[in-house]
Amino acid sequence: MLDPKILKEKPELIRKMLKDRQVTFDLDSLINLDAKRRELIIKTDELRKKKNTVSLDIASKKKAGQDAFSAISQMQLVSSELAALESEQLKVESDYARLAFSIPNLVHESVPIGVDETANQEVRKWGKVPSFDYTIKDHIDISQSLDLVDLERAAKAAGARFYFLKNALVKLNQSLVHFALDFLDEKKYTLIQPPYMINKTSMEGAIIAQDFQDVIYKVDGEDLFLIGTSEHAIAAMHSDEILEGKDLPIRYAGTSPCFRKEAGAHGRDQKGIFRVHQFEKVEQFVFARPEESWKEHERMLSVVEEFYQKLEIPYRVMLLSSGDLGKISAKTYDLEAWMAGQNAYREIVSCSNCLDFQARRLKIRFRDKTNEQTQYVHSLNSTLVATTRTLVAIMENFQTKDGHISVPKPLQKYLGSSTI
Repeated sequence: MLDPKILKEKPELIRKMLKDRQVTFDLDSLINLDAKRRELIIKTDELRKKKNTVSLDIASKKKAGQDAFSAISQMQLVSSELAALESEQLKVESDYARLAFSIPNLVHESVPIGVDETANQEVRKWGKVPSFDYTIKDHIDISQSLDLVDLERAAKAAGARFYFLKNALVKLNQSLVHFALDFLDEKKYTLIQPPYMINKTSMEGAIIAQDFQDVIYKVDGEDLFLIGTSEHAIAAMHSDEILEGKDLPIRYAGTSPCFRKEAGAHGRDQKGIFRVHQFEKVEQFVFARPEESWKEHERMLSVVEEFYQKLEIPYRVMLLSSGDLGKISAKTYDLEAWMAGQNAYREIVSCSNCLDFQARRLKIRFRDKTNEQTQYVHSLNSTLVATTRTLVAIMENFQTKDGHISVPKPLQKYLGSSTI
């Protein structure tokens, strides 16, 4: 949700953002509703004051034994007018909130302008892309030959884009989670295992709900949604709270399964474990002071890069263009890992600064002194590891000539082996 002052005082900034994002939005209606909303607030406040004055006049006249008929008639008229205005105000506020909650975030000036991912900019690369003197396989063929994944029986049990992990891959999956949590724990993040379901208010505070209707799983008959990432639950964790400025930044490491409908790409993506409906993820989530959020954004990215460097997985960092940017984010970096079996870089991490966009929706503020005016915090999120996609990178990049998989060194102590 954007600052209403921007809507009132600098609507041209919002028009530019919508153009840059290639988003169609009825901004004029939102501006008109905002003006009408402000007008009704003033009118209803004036009528309430008038109602109070008339009420005191009635009480005074009755106490003095005077005729209060005309004052009572005036009270009835004011009350009727106020009720009509309050009803109109309720309708206008509802329409305003619907539009205000669906408008995208502003775009940071460093974001490249473009219609889609073709305008994304490469920031840097790290690591040497592996070369092989033998014919290599992709993760689907590797997992089948080593009996690590059963896709056919998962389809029978649950449907497409589900999987059974088997044997050593189960332990390798868990080792990624353990390593990620130990890694962030050492960096003084607060470890969090959130609820795996949250209510509509919390979900709408974290995302633009109508854009995710085809992505998020709804629990029938209940006000609950399965989380697509721990970000959604952690964002709502401090809703309607005033945080202490001295405690910022607050850095959380969320670990949870993630549930997504993942309409996504087709072809081999449908058959493997790269694009699936359920996976484990360890997420960074930070509440920061506004003046520190951009520094925190770069810090989060550096944490991600250090993690994948320890795993020795080659990657590149991409700065997303305005047309490829998620609507709640002002700026996003993707980290794309090299997948040897696909001979391509594929996205495995998204690192975003949402500014005060989520905080305004969730009413999360901070202050430094008791009597000081509150400010909205900035919220930031970044994947550290989404396990299935990282498993794909490990299987494809660390495959051996004899058909096995070398285990990255940081994971060997968790797995108890150097080879699968």
